[in-house]
Amino acid sequence: DAEVLGIADGDCIRLWNDRGACLATAQVSDSVRQGVVVLPTGAWFTPSGNSGLEIAGNPNVLTLDVGTSQFGQGCSAQTCLVCIENYAGASVDAFEHYQEKLVALTAVQGREHR
Repeated sequence: DAEVLGIADGDCIRLWNDRGACLATAQVSDSVRQGVVVLPTGAWFTPSGNSGLEIAGNPNVLTLDVGTSQFGQGCSAQTCLVCIENYAGASVDAFEHYQEKLVALTAVQGREHR
């Protein structure tokens, strides 16, 4: 699928559906079945301005927010349908966003960040 879509290892790609959109870095592998995309969870939610585009690769913007039951509230399914394309927008760096927040959180009054 990646070759047909013009996607190569390391490309910034946009994944989207009717629930949302996020950016991720492509890692092309023959170990993933054709027609399937794997996007591990673990990224903080990092929206980019008013566009609604999540820039840190958080798959939660693509999936339904429905618990398994009123008791457990676990994730009901970790699958969804998405569209994929190479990202043609301006370059974004989620880690730059995190670094700015970290500096603000760890700043000591009267001292500069080193």
